[in-house]
Amino acid sequence: MDVNESEAGLRAGRREWIGLAVLALPTLLLALDLNVLYLALPHLSADLAPDAAQLLWIMDIYGFMIAGFLVTMGTLGDRIGRRRLLMIGAAAFGAASVVAAYSTSAEMLIATRALLGVAGATLMPSTLSLISNMFRNAQQRTMAIGIWMSCFMIGSIVGPLIGGALLESFWWGSVFLLGVPVMIVLLIAAPVLLPEYRNPDAGRLDLVSVALSLTTVLAVVWGLKELAKDGFGAQPLLAMVVGLVIGVVFVHRQRRLAHPLLDVRLFANRTFSAALLIMLIGGATIGGIALLFAQYAQLVEGLSPLRAGLWMLPYAVSMLVGSMLAPMVAQRVAPGYVVAGGMVIAAVGYALIGLVGSAGGLGLAVTGLVIVYLGFGPGAVLGTDLIIGAAPPERAGSASSMSETSTELGVALGVALLGSVGTAVYRGEVAPAVPAGLPGDVGEAAEESLAGATAVAGQLPDQAGAALLEAARDAFTSGFNIAGVVSAGLAVLLAVLSALLLRRVRPTAEEPAADAEQGSGEPAAGADGSPEPARK
Repeated sequence: MDVNESEAGLRAGRREWIGLAVLALPTLLLALDLNVLYLALPHLSADLAPDAAQLLWIMDIYGFMIAGFLVTMGTLGDRIGRRRLLMIGAAAFGAASVVAAYSTSAEMLIATRALLGVAGATLMPSTLSLISNMFRNAQQRTMAIGIWMSCFMIGSIVGPLIGGALLESFWWGSVFLLGVPVMIVLLIAAPVLLPEYRNPDAGRLDLVSVALSLTTVLAVVWGLKELAKDGFGAQPLLAMVVGLVIGVVFVHRQRRLAHPLLDVRLFANRTFSAALLIMLIGGATIGGIALLFAQYAQLVEGLSPLRAGLWMLPYAVSMLVGSMLAPMVAQRVAPGYVVAGGMVIAAVGYALIGLVGSAGGLGLAVTGLVIVYLGFGPGAVLGTDLIIGAAPPERAGSASSMSETSTELGVALGVALLGSVGTAVYRGEVAPAVPAGLPGDVGEAAEESLAGATAVAGQLPDQAGAALLEAARDAFTSGFNIAGVVSAGLAVLLAVLSALLLRRVRPTAEEPAADAEQGSGEPAAGADGSPEPARK
């Protein structure tokens, strides 16, 4: 069989593309679920009356569980079957959504949100790894991942709109019921349209490795979130150190196991490692700036949560555009240079954020974010594609979980670091504006955050309150500006790293021949020229 015939045999047909629509459903749902809860918080708070700690757990436990179980679920799919795991996760997610919708206490909602997180951790790596099986042709796989990621952005766009409409007419639990019909469709269509794949040589699941992986990720993510919330402290730093130490033990154990939970040999492939690094740092810049913009829109510009959400739609659309354009450009231009060009564009957007003022700066901030997300789209799509493409089929689930974990950790890292930068600038600038003679706790609240200063300003005489509020908004905006400048520097760094570390990765139009060779069972060469495991 010649190369052209081999390439034709690798190309996906109508069934695979319809199957991609099925795989897009859980992606769309996860994006919806992440966004609508923010709008429902005031309603469920009035009904369930959670205290401050419980409210934080309602918000955070979902993300904690997803991040903690991604590695385990990605590898579990390689062992028991990726379609089977997807269907188990879909059924569990639908059932937990119903229970969450009818929760009668804060504790019950926290528990069901935790179950939703565990179920959600099965969905993303399962869908990505199935895409790698269904689309073996490099051009088609890149386009499929672009469509898959675009569905996440569509969910982000319509989430606030659907959530707002539901909350206008129904109780807060209705936002959780969005997942039920989606999962029913998935459970019906998956056996018909999706192939099954498992690694026949995967071996048994090592429960000790599962515990080590879970502890590592949860400790690091919890530490980062606490740093973002309260600043540097002994407890979060200790948690992160403990998590990293356990992570070293985890890696050492994986090297000794015949059937590891995570194949650390994947990191020897330069394309795989470089793409993970790019997604980690890129996720950090996006996560931190998105958090600061949400606060800027509401606390500086005075927008309601719903109006702030509507102002987020333009940059979600711009990332959708970038995600769809990237696969087409990468057919002719090396992916490393496409990602580098996107990061340069993102740096321009971040630089504009550095120029935003505390009065009338909303338009400039949104313009900057539109440019940022347009530039970040190619890195998200092509980075994911490079990670998946660098792994052999039997390790696609593990590679998918690493891609998702890298992004989760990146967002948490960005929220912590850029949030800390913004907080440090705010505290340094607002302190002189706090009126003398205030009770200690009141003065500390004003210096702690813009939300605290807004509350304090309402208790002061009109002139003094207005002066404090103006100084606090200026101080917060300065922190937002500095975070934008820092992010611009990181984006330029990512552009350089992408161009250097991914320079040997060929355009996808030149890749099918390599895929055809791998399909014959011959080992393929990695982007750095080193051999990769043969694809079975």
